[in-house]
Amino acid sequence: MTNVGFIGLGMMGSRMAKRLLDAGFPVTVYNRTPEKAAILVESGARQAETIAALASEVDVICTCLSMPDDVINVYTGEGGVLSAARPGVICLDFTTVGPKTSRFVAGRAGERGVAYLDAPVSGGPEGAEQGTLTIMVGGDQAAWERVRPLLSVLGKTVEYLGESGAGSAAKILNQYLVAVHSVAAAEAMVAGVAYGLDAGKLYRLLKESYGDSRMLRRHMEQFVLPRQFAPGGAVKYVHKDVRLANAFMNEIGINRCLGVEAEETFAAAMDAGLADLDMSAVIQLFERQVGVTVKETE
Repeated sequence: MTNVGFIGLGMMGSRMAKRLLDAGFPVTVYNRTPEKAAILVESGARQAETIAALASEVDVICTCLSMPDDVINVYTGEGGVLSAARPGVICLDFTTVGPKTSRFVAGRAGERGVAYLDAPVSGGPEGAEQGTLTIMVGGDQAAWERVRPLLSVLGKTVEYLGESGAGSAAKILNQYLVAVHSVAAAEAMVAGVAYGLDAGKLYRLLKESYGDSRMLRRHMEQFVLPRQFAPGGAVKYVHKDVRLANAFMNEIGINRCLGVEAEETFAAAMDAGLADLDMSAVIQLFERQVGVTVKETE
């Protein structure tokens, strides 16, 4: 059985590592805050004291981190993954980063005889827990073929898209839509309630009409109408993602896009103290502007 290392045990990573354990993979874990590994260790995982120690012992290294700089540091920094990983090891990075970051790390990994696949995921904590994630993969195709059985434990839709950076490009385009749809849904719901429409009735009509979207349904049903904003995906991470997507748009040649407005709105939400709440909390910006609250009244 393939020995797996997992670095980054946040809301997503901890659930993904647990699924691999439950599927019978030997899993070694590392987290910057060691206490977060305790539940996984109780479930049978081994805990490494350092990133390098983990990297030297396993066949596949999974990372699920927060920011592009985290990925670069964990892989290429002193005592990082590439300082200790053996030639032939495959690295799976589930972090949402831009294609440039993925290509850079892949290049450094290749110099060490290590395969690095960008494999960002979509589906949230519930998808990680249930093994229904969408996984978008870029990098060496032979390495991809070798890790398909592992990825099938984590995802329902797993797609190989091409060379290094392709998976990351697809993910930030997904996040572009997430951000834009989130802002549009928030504006529409607040405008309707400010006019005097019942929030619950308006939502039920919209979700049966052409204005429906997965983000509208997610935000309204799980967070906004019940007024519960504990994060699935936090405002600060969506801001990071749409910023990366807008940079990508500029590279392609699309200079002014809806994502710019979304990026500015999520930045304002962070400035308003909403950074660590769920992305749906962006609606609170518009609620404050017009003095209404979008909530179920029936």
